[in-house]
Amino acid sequence: MRSIRLSTRLQLTTAAMLAGLAITWMAVTLSIITGGTDLARERAMLDAKEQAVAGAAGKVDRYRQSMDQLARDLRQRQDFIDDLYRAHFGEEAAQPSDGLASKPGAKKQANPTELSAVGSPEAAALLKIDARQRRFAVQLTQAVRQRTEKTAAAIRSYGLNPNALARTAARAQGGPFVPWRGQGDALPGEFEKLASALSRMEFLESSLMFIPSGRPTTAPMQSSSYGYRRDPFNGKAAFHAGIDFPGRHGQPILAAAAGKVSFAGQRSGYGNVVEIEHGNGLTTRYAHLSGFAARVGQKVRPGQKIALMGSTGRSTGDHLHFEVRMNGEAINPRRFLEARDDMLQVQKVARARLADIAERG
Repeated sequence: MRSIRLSTRLQLTTAAMLAGLAITWMAVTLSIITGGTDLARERAMLDAKEQAVAGAAGKVDRYRQSMDQLARDLRQRQDFIDDLYRAHFGEEAAQPSDGLASKPGAKKQANPTELSAVGSPEAAALLKIDARQRRFAVQLTQAVRQRTEKTAAAIRSYGLNPNALARTAARAQGGPFVPWRGQGDALPGEFEKLASALSRMEFLESSLMFIPSGRPTTAPMQSSSYGYRRDPFNGKAAFHAGIDFPGRHGQPILAAAAGKVSFAGQRSGYGNVVEIEHGNGLTTRYAHLSGFAARVGQKVRPGQKIALMGSTGRSTGDHLHFEVRMNGEAINPRRFLEARDDMLQVQKVARARLADIAERG
């Protein structure tokens, strides 16, 4: 065998070259690894920035939707205020602000606290309108309650219970269900109270308008009062359920209040009779008539001619026997015929308002 002998110098040179190659390879590998890490870091930073931009865009979009929703709710609420004011007071309320554009927005209710935190001029302006509407609702509720209390006092002056009348009227309601479209499923508390106060005022004023307070005839005298008396035929003690007004034969008999004629004919002891229903259990009866000027089912207004004075039935001469009944029971008509002027004025105001609503109806 032949052997090759390398010199020490060649060996050192070869080792140095191999070492250099190894170092170069390691350096290149480290460079590649470091570059990949930097690239991943840059990509992560770009992703984070994109997410931040997307989040900011989402906040802006949600803010715009909240603004649109609040503007729409305020416009709907203003329409609600206008409708209530026109319906109950017969005057044009302030028109909705022109700056409140009705735009389609998110279904979520706007949060005024979040909007105020943003501090934009647009949000501040809308929140001022919101606060102004709420203050108006509170003030109008107070005015309505004061007016309602006057109406309730007028009803009590006739010996009637206003709460009982309001409950009766509240039961007589109906119509299709039309959901409220604004601020979720319910009105804000201020507007719920306003609507409730207006409903009570409406019930009581409607009831007051149909309470018999007009004189049933122009005859100035009362020949026999309500309550105990001696019977004019046999002289025995008897109960008289009404008030008698003597007058001339054929003298006009007038409706004491608005209502509907429920009976026109003869009743035992009363002779010819006209009865008028006024609602809430109230009826008036006009007896001993010589003729009729109204028919069953006819609606009559206060002071309208419904019959002629006579002396039919159990009667000693021409006169009107006038009764007021509550749920079929006779009550003293005097309290209705001697109402105070201030109470009659409240009734007049209610009648005028409801008549105006009917005309615009």
